[in-house]
Order: sequence, then structure tokens, then C-alpha cells
Amino acid sequence: MNPQILMIEDDASIRDMTKMNLNMNGFQQVYCASDGEEGLAMAAQLAPDLILLDVMLPGIDGLTVCRNLKNNPALADIPVIMLTAKGEENDVVLGLEIGADDYITKPYSSKVLAARIAVQLRKKRNGTKGGRTIVLGALSIDLVTHSVSLDGRPLTLTADEFKTLALLAANPGRVFTRNQIIREVKGGNYPVTARAIDMHMVNLRRKLGEWADHIETVRGVGYRAAGE
Repeated sequence: MNPQILMIEDDASIRDMTKMNLNMNGFQQVYCASDGEEGLAMAAQLAPDLILLDVMLPGIDGLTVCRNLKNNPALADIPVIMLTAKGEENDVVLGLEIGADDYITKPYSSKVLAARIAVQLRKKRNGTKGGRTIVLGALSIDLVTHSVSLDGRPLTLTADEFKTLALLAANPGRVFTRNQIIREVKGGNYPVTARAIDMHMVNLRRKLGEWADHIETVRGVGYRAAGE
């Protein structure tokens, strides 16, 4: 497999260095766009396997590009990893809620970037969302019987805890904001505060025991399940 990766990044030095590092890590088909308009045009033409998207772009910004991609049925399933500076935390939250699959903060390690790309490509290839059973290491979640086991030992979870764990485990490496978790668990307009979600996660982690280390807090953003 030789996946096509589209990088939309206006900084030429970052673009060239990232492409070189990706090539060194085995990703040979890396295409580059220098602004949002060009990026959208290339995405439509190439239908790449994954898109690396800078937040701060001239003209059409990265958030708008992400929204356009996810609203296009032909492109909506392409994983999008946002590239963001540390000071763009609010943009990260917005990007994830628009539909971005992950984000990486600049400056980033080439090995970390390659690993995060591999996670998204593997998820896309395996079609994680369509399965009846979610398996993540020692954790097994049966979506039909609504049962969870850890190392073969059944766990007793509330309905909300089950939904939260299934959401995170089905998307290892993907960050979900608190608002996204609320919407998935309770529905669109349910009046739950971010603090309530944090307490909900505390209770879930307590039941998971040592495996709770797999549920990572992404400061200022939300939560994700670490991949195995």
C-alpha cells in the first residue's frame, strides 16, 4: 500500500521538511498545496487517502477548508489531521467539532506525525465504525449486547459510560471535545456542563482500573483513547 497524502500548508520550509520526513518514513506519495483554495481543488482531483491541514492559511482558512471537505460526500471520509500552533487551542476545538480526525501541535516530531498518520490510515482501512465488536488491546466492547469485558472480566457500566467508552475505543488516537462527547452520549441539546463530563470520565476511569491509562486527557480540548 502506498497511500496518497495531501498536505495543505502555506509555509514552504515546513512543507518541504515535512514532505522529506514523510518520504523517509515510507510515505512516498505526498502532494502539497500552499493555500486553502488550491488544497480544496487538489483534494477534489486526487481524493487522497489522508489530508494534513494547517489551521492558519491565507485566503480560505483551515477551519473553512475542513468544513468544506466534511460537507462534501465525495471527500467526507478522508481523514483530516490538523496542524496547529500551540496558541490555537480554540481553533483545535472548532476543527475537531467540524469533523477533523486528529491534530498535531507545531513543532512536531516526524516519527509522531508518521505514527498518527498510520493510525488514521489503519482506521480507514479497517472500517472501525462499522463493526459489531470493538477490540482495543485487552478491552472488548460488544455493540449488540452492550457488554464490556477487560482481560475477559466483565465490567458493569452505566449506559452513558458504555456509549462514551465505545466512542473513544472505536476511534483510537482521535480526540473528542467535551461537546462532541455530550452530543454523542446525550444528544444535541442536552444541558450538560464540561465539568459534568470531566466527572463522568473520572467515574469511567475508576471502573477501568489500570486500563484507564489508555483514556488520555488532552488539555483544553477533550479526551482520546490511546491506540495499542
